[in-house]
Amino acid sequence: MSRPFLGFGLGLRTDHYPYIIEHQPQVDWFEIISENYMVPGGKPLAHLDKIRANYPMVMHGVSLSIGSTDALNYDYLKQLKALRDRVQPHWFSDHLCWTGVNQHNSHDLLPLPYNEQSITHIVDRISRVQDYMGQQMLIENLSSYVTYKSSEMTEWEFLSEIARRADCFLLFDINNVFVSANNHHFNAYDYIDGIDPARVMQFHLAGHSYDGDMIIDTHDQDICDSVWALYRYALQRFGAVSTMIERDDNIPGFEQLRAELAIAEGIAADTLSPAALNTVDRRAG
Repeated sequence: MSRPFLGFGLGLRTDHYPYIIEHQPQVDWFEIISENYMVPGGKPLAHLDKIRANYPMVMHGVSLSIGSTDALNYDYLKQLKALRDRVQPHWFSDHLCWTGVNQHNSHDLLPLPYNEQSITHIVDRISRVQDYMGQQMLIENLSSYVTYKSSEMTEWEFLSEIARRADCFLLFDINNVFVSANNHHFNAYDYIDGIDPARVMQFHLAGHSYDGDMIIDTHDQDICDSVWALYRYALQRFGAVSTMIERDDNIPGFEQLRAELAIAEGIAADTLSPAALNTVDRRAG
C-alpha cells in the first residue's frame, strides 16, 4: 500500500448525521468506528450509506484486541471484513493494545509491556489479520497511564519494530503521544523522531482532560496549543499525512468542529509545500 493523502477529515458521529446528509459540508473524508456499523441493518447503516456516497472513508476499530493472549476472534473479523467490503474504505485500523481476557471485554484499551516477547506475539497476530483481510492494516499508539517492569525499550522503539516486522502501517495519534509523554515523563519530540516516516499513514488529533498531574485522553475538549505544536513538528518530519480530529464527548455542533479542523489545515499550509497538499485523494472509494 502506498500512502495516499486524503486531506483533512473528521470522525463520523451520530450527532452530526442530519447536518452532513442535508448540507454535505466541505470535509475531505470521514473516519467511522467500525463496531458502530457491524450490524445486519438499521438506521446507523442507512445513514452511513447516504454519507458514504459523497465522502471517502476509513474504518477504525476498538475491539480487535491485537495484544491479547486469547485466540483471534474470527467471528469479529468476518463481520469486520463484511463491513470493509460494504464501505470500501481506504484502510482499516485498530489499537496496539489488549481489551480483555478469557473472552471478557473490558471496554478499555490496555497497554502492553514493551519487550521482545510482546513484539513476537503481536507481529504474528497482525500478520494473520492482514492475511485474512487481504490488505495491510494500521495500528495506533495508545495513551497510557501505567507501565510494566518487564518493558525493555521505549514505546516508540516497540511500535516501530512491530510495524517493520509485521509490514503494517501506523495511525499516529499526536494527542496520545502528548498524553503519554506527560504521564510517563518522556520527551514527546523524541517519540516523533523515533518513528519511520514511511510507516505513518494517518494522524489523529484530539483534546484531553487533566486529573491532577495526570492527563486523560477524553476526546471531550478542543485541541490544546501543545498538541498543535507537536502536529506541526510531525508534519515537518512525516510530510503530508491524512489528518482527522476525534471528538467523542461534549460534542459541539458540526460547524464548530469544522472550524477546529481548519486550524489543522492552516498549520499544514504553513508547514508543507502547496505541491504536497495538492496531492489529496478525494475519491469516495
